[in-house]
Amino acid sequence: MSDLVLGVSAYYHDSAAALVADGVPVAAAQEERFTRRRHDSAFPAKAVEYCLSEAGATLRDVSAVAYYEDPELKFRRVLATFAGSAPNAFPAFQQTVPAWLKWKRRTADTVRRELLELGLGRVPQIDVRKHHESHAASAFFPSPYESAAVLCIDGVGEWATTTMWHGRGDRLRPVAEIRFPHSLGLLYSAFTYFCGFKVDSGEYKLMGLAPYGKPRYAGLIREKLIDVKPDGSFRLDMRYFEYLKGEVMTGRGFERLFGGPRRSPEGPLTEREFDLAASVQQVTEEVVVKLARTARERTGEKHLVLAGGVALNCVANGKIINAGIFDEVWIQPAAGDAGGALGAALAVAADRGARRSHLGTGRDAMSGSLLGPGYSDDEIAAYLDGKNVPYTRLAPDALATEVAKGLADGKIVGWFQGRMEFGPRALGARSIIGDPRDPVMQSAMNLKIKFRESFRPFAPSVLDTDAKDYFDLPQESPYMLVVTSVAEAQRVEAAKSDAKGLDLLKVQRSTIPAVTHVDSSARVQTVSEHNNAPYHRLLTAFKEETGCPVLVNTSFNVRGEPIVNTPEDAYTCFMRTNIDLLAVGNFLLEKSAQPEWHEDDDWREAIPLD
Repeated sequence: MSDLVLGVSAYYHDSAAALVADGVPVAAAQEERFTRRRHDSAFPAKAVEYCLSEAGATLRDVSAVAYYEDPELKFRRVLATFAGSAPNAFPAFQQTVPAWLKWKRRTADTVRRELLELGLGRVPQIDVRKHHESHAASAFFPSPYESAAVLCIDGVGEWATTTMWHGRGDRLRPVAEIRFPHSLGLLYSAFTYFCGFKVDSGEYKLMGLAPYGKPRYAGLIREKLIDVKPDGSFRLDMRYFEYLKGEVMTGRGFERLFGGPRRSPEGPLTEREFDLAASVQQVTEEVVVKLARTARERTGEKHLVLAGGVALNCVANGKIINAGIFDEVWIQPAAGDAGGALGAALAVAADRGARRSHLGTGRDAMSGSLLGPGYSDDEIAAYLDGKNVPYTRLAPDALATEVAKGLADGKIVGWFQGRMEFGPRALGARSIIGDPRDPVMQSAMNLKIKFRESFRPFAPSVLDTDAKDYFDLPQESPYMLVVTSVAEAQRVEAAKSDAKGLDLLKVQRSTIPAVTHVDSSARVQTVSEHNNAPYHRLLTAFKEETGCPVLVNTSFNVRGEPIVNTPEDAYTCFMRTNIDLLAVGNFLLEKSAQPEWHEDDDWREAIPLD
């Protein structure tokens, strides 16, 4: 059997497991998809069981278990932080430290015990890796490059908040590091919190909100909050932040600086929030681009790979690419902490002599990030028949044709095909899709399907061969992690309007208005046949039906819920929302033909808002 390494991330947010065979990712999933608890931080028992099952293995077949960060080193940082913030941090100290003293500092022992309780055999050696090493390994080892500069930016791991690495062959060498409390990720999270969104969850909302505002606070941020050097290194003025005390991100200093208290969650959005989002986004982009230039200078490499939570800032990624600093940029699709499970496993596999066998193919090793569970037609039919659900079974080409016709008629489709995506983006395996030419599709999907804020943008999926006709995209973007401009040829002259704020949504700017943001940008996913054949088939059929090779793609879930995992999850979401068609495997379901849906309780009360 292949040399198997199991990776685990847990106990903070987005717990996950990943399995690597001879250095190749074969399975990976977040625990939230199984437990249905968004950002689940518990030990990823179900994800571990899935990964082993996918490989037909037990723990007896695993040569090592890799944990994604060093708990002892993290504990020292926690203690040092509380000591430096005394006595103000004492309430948070009382709340936090007992868990560290009881079990968190010995997390490897906890992981061993949890694995033993699965009853899947002996538990092999547990190898603890540093947080940013796991991020760096997740970015470099699966990338398509023999050598590359590596940049990891997030909130904080043990001590590191930003690290630079040089990857060559099967080795990573650290180049530079910025340490806590100076953190670009935590700066962005502070504004996320101040604008009324959840930290470690709502940062993407802040990014989506930024184009509605003007960066009128950017100068104030540079003057008061962050001192940025020409090489991209930076320091925060901690007088304006509260996260050292452990309970909230911002306090009175922030309020005085930005004209009043933080927005209450779910409260009305005002021009201040639009402008704050635009301002911190602009500053973040400036820092990230400077760091990328330094990475090029320090390593001499022509390629860059990215990981860490800030690598999910698609707008900043687009700025790096459009700056032309590197010939090409590759971003780990599970760039956040969930991807740390994969990175830890890859780092251990490299130390054990695994070779990067995908090099030379021109492709990465992520299999389109389709590393989660898949379901056969027999399994899907068993569920549907067990529920007496009416459906039509079609061959793959016929299914794509029928769905394309439905989309062209304005129907919204739940698309559930093949193995589930690993990472936060739906990439055409667990997606809700629609016609991008429909000017009301964006608001309809937000309010009637996702039950979420109207300002949230949707991403376009486009056939890779047609991408440059629709978007100013200098390279492929298979993982929906790059924002770029809609091509000039697709722009339409907007009618003169004095619209501001959310009213900007009503102004049509292109031939694909449902995926064109208010600044004429889009978060693009390019789709190739080798990355996702069923989704490529659908896009091809839609292009044949309409002449348009683009679809609206959003994750198959409602607000506050994890992306669907099983056929049952998909059917439940289909029936709870205004989705018109469900394509699950080779089965097509029409909403109008379904039996009446009934639940005793209001399901929305059980799903916390994101």
